[in-house]
Amino acid sequence: MLYHQNEMKLKGKFPLILVVGLLVLLTACASSAASTPTAAASAAPTLPPALTVESSPTAQPVIASLPEAFTATPTASPTPEPSIRFAVIGDFGMGNQAEADVAALVHGWTPDFVITVGDDNYPSGAADTIDAHIGQYYHDFIFPYTGMYGAGASENRFFPTLGNHDWLTPGAKPYLAYFSLPGNGRYYDFTRGPVHFFALDSDENDPDGVGSRTVQAAWLKQALAASTSPWNIVYFHHAPYSSGTTHDSTNWMQWPFATWGAQAVLTGHEHNYERLLVDGIPYFVNGLGGGPIYTDFANILPESQFHYSANYGAMLVTASRTDVLFEFHDRTGKLVDQYKLQKP
Repeated sequence: MLYHQNEMKLKGKFPLILVVGLLVLLTACASSAASTPTAAASAAPTLPPALTVESSPTAQPVIASLPEAFTATPTASPTPEPSIRFAVIGDFGMGNQAEADVAALVHGWTPDFVITVGDDNYPSGAADTIDAHIGQYYHDFIFPYTGMYGAGASENRFFPTLGNHDWLTPGAKPYLAYFSLPGNGRYYDFTRGPVHFFALDSDENDPDGVGSRTVQAAWLKQALAASTSPWNIVYFHHAPYSSGTTHDSTNWMQWPFATWGAQAVLTGHEHNYERLLVDGIPYFVNGLGGGPIYTDFANILPESQFHYSANYGAMLVTASRTDVLFEFHDRTGKLVDQYKLQKP
């Protein structure tokens, strides 16, 4: 009975409690609305948390990192070309003791490669003498090597040019068959380290001609203009300028090499050694590789800086980006002449 009476009392008061609670809620809402801006003055947009900058005196500035795709990567400095050492031999292919001595000198230098300035195979460039006159002494520089004197190189390190004796067999066919060279094999170019090399065929039998207005000359002029190497060296057989009197200067090879972009010219043909300065660049005659020595220097050209014919020998050239050192050594190893080119 008592429980029932209390229940009735609560039921009677419940509507009153609801009314009072509703009034309190409405009063609170009205007070909040009075302190809140109207909808017309909309609240400023909230910045994303990642871009929020605190104004606290102790806060550090926020430095925005670039996305990974835009991260600046330092550009690596170009790797400088390594220095190179190469030998130059000329008028050598005799198969005699002088050639053997010069070959021993060259091997003692352990050069990176060998270039020749022609007359590689005396007396007539024949197929039956070419291996005995070249491969016997330099097979370890030649690739591919198929001769009988031992193993060849794993990559070619022998870059010859044709001489007049190599052309005495029609078409210089034994020479062209014996070597695997760039281009047409008669004239070509290649780059090693900081040097761009241009091997020419200076013999009048070349089908592309040997004058400064020929197909071969046009190829050289264009190739020199396109070269980006620190040094450009041109080499071939017939000396454009020589104080020797056996062959004298070869007029048809007096091309404007310096104007076209060469910094040095290496030649042979005269069986002596001479260094000349022509149009501001050095010209070398290097024909003491094994053939009979020509001792006559009767009329020394005004361009001549040094001449020598006392013994057989070869040149050793060392080149870096900044300088090139040319040396001539006789077959005993004695330094006979040296000349240095240097970048400003």
